[in-house]
Amino acid sequence: MTSVSEPSLVTPLWPNGAPGALGSSPDDIPKLTAFLPPAEKRNGASMLILPGGGYSHLAPHEGKSFADWLVTLGICCYVLQYRLGTHGYRHPCMLQDAARGLRLVRGFARRDGLDPARIGIIGSSAGGHLASTLLTHFDLGQPDASDPVERESSRPDLGILCYPVISGVTFPHQGSFDNLLGEKYGHELVRELSNELHVTAQTPPTFIWHTAEDPVVPVENAFLFASALRKACVPFDLHIYEKGRHGLGLRANDPAAPPWDADCVYWLRQRGFLKT
Repeated sequence: MTSVSEPSLVTPLWPNGAPGALGSSPDDIPKLTAFLPPAEKRNGASMLILPGGGYSHLAPHEGKSFADWLVTLGICCYVLQYRLGTHGYRHPCMLQDAARGLRLVRGFARRDGLDPARIGIIGSSAGGHLASTLLTHFDLGQPDASDPVERESSRPDLGILCYPVISGVTFPHQGSFDNLLGEKYGHELVRELSNELHVTAQTPPTFIWHTAEDPVVPVENAFLFASALRKACVPFDLHIYEKGRHGLGLRANDPAAPPWDADCVYWLRQRGFLKT
């Protein structure tokens, strides 16, 4: 894909260091990288992007490449570098990073005259697990916090889940959960992070896509989350494509990828997330 945007700003999530930081190397400093449309092209919406990688690394084609696509739609994009299991981090560090990132993006929207009620989140594979964790484990902010960022809600206004890891109980991707939780963890913690079990009527509307022949993350993960959304009467779109390996990303990067991006744009317009 030809780049249509350049990173305009890199912002550490916490100016004085992340909670639970194990050091001060780049891997210990979660951050947002902004990819912004020209001012006259912005439609007021923003998106937090969580690349996948099994909580062991971050896949570039699910980060900047997604931002390049979404920027063409007029969406201000922020790719999150969150902390990883391979660097010694465990839950709840990843969720802390995602929640803080969402709060910052909402604050940026207020600052820049964008719409703080049109803040989406998109995640792929393990990034989809982290996105679905925030979709089901958000909070509305702390009104009396001294840090203005912490006063912002961490609830996304919608979610997009690409071949997501969802459950540690049923059809799990074991590697992601091992990196997220370590080698020894209890059943209750696995249930707490099996996000199909925590969908409520307050869970944001969600677009989900997967391929039926995914050999890495079973397609049943998508079914589990969609079924939970259905039971909670939360709007959703579910797209299961017959062909495709795991981690395809966009067609612009891999011609084998299904046309999920076009389906997603249709859904975003239906939701009123895209105004133009």
